[in-house]
Amino acid sequence: MKNNLWKFLLLIFIVAGITLVISYRDQVDVSAIQNWIEEAGNAAPLLFMAVYIIGTVLFFPGAFLTLLGGALFGPVLGTLYNLTAATIGAMLSFLVARYLASSWVEKKTGGRLKQLLNGVENEGWRFVAFTRLVPLFPFNLLNYGLGLTKIKFSHYSVATYIFMLPGAMAYTYLGYIGKEAATGGEDLIQKTMLALALFGLVAFLPRLIGSVRKGDMLSITNLKQRLDADEDLLLLDVRTAEDYDGEQGHIAGSMLLPLEQLEQRIDEISDYYERTVVCICRTDRKSAKAAQILAEKGFADVHVAKMGMTNWNKNAYPVE
Repeated sequence: MKNNLWKFLLLIFIVAGITLVISYRDQVDVSAIQNWIEEAGNAAPLLFMAVYIIGTVLFFPGAFLTLLGGALFGPVLGTLYNLTAATIGAMLSFLVARYLASSWVEKKTGGRLKQLLNGVENEGWRFVAFTRLVPLFPFNLLNYGLGLTKIKFSHYSVATYIFMLPGAMAYTYLGYIGKEAATGGEDLIQKTMLALALFGLVAFLPRLIGSVRKGDMLSITNLKQRLDADEDLLLLDVRTAEDYDGEQGHIAGSMLLPLEQLEQRIDEISDYYERTVVCICRTDRKSAKAAQILAEKGFADVHVAKMGMTNWNKNAYPVE
């Protein structure tokens, strides 16, 4: 009974803290926090990490804290402090969700995020790695959301630390460059070029990872066999409405979602984040682009129908 009371009080404290931070974070005095940490002397790294850890648990914007770490401690130590504190904060958020606030977090992580979190059941730490490298959702919310899954705490923690490194390096260096620019540091052009290169790498990661997650092309024969076997898959036709009902026709049971509308309407197919999606078009040009978009958005099993409706009709399979 006593343990339950302490858990309840701790939960109330955390929820109240999150509410206050979200309500007043636009009024935070950045320079005051920086001065406060700088005045701590040798204890500055520990004070900064404590602020970062608490801020992560209470939904304070992680990007701001990471930039501050770069400005205060430079690119090397700043990355170390930022990454370590962010990981500890993420671990604490995970534990709060798992043991204290599962019902509250579940309400906050509904819809698309809830569907995506189902990926942990199939991919484990690899899913955590993907979401850390490709920031599909707010960092703080994702920490709590992952606490609702069955992933091992050790796997979550290690994957978080390792795969947040590229983003931590880029944002830390940007904070460092900002301070250098303000104080007239040396070799500013070279340092700025390096910062741009780091951000270019981070920006390229979603496309790279999307290519890895995208499945092999399916032959039309294979697609027909899977449809005949009544497999649980979504056949996504990404042509225009005119082409869908045009000369080539369309396959029974397919869903029309034009490529041009895919990103805006992606929530309509959120049930298939962890199920098979096969993209089809007239050949396979539009469907290849659609598959890349879906893979980058977190869909785990995406395929392209090779030569699409052209081959389907060539084989004289039925159309509507």
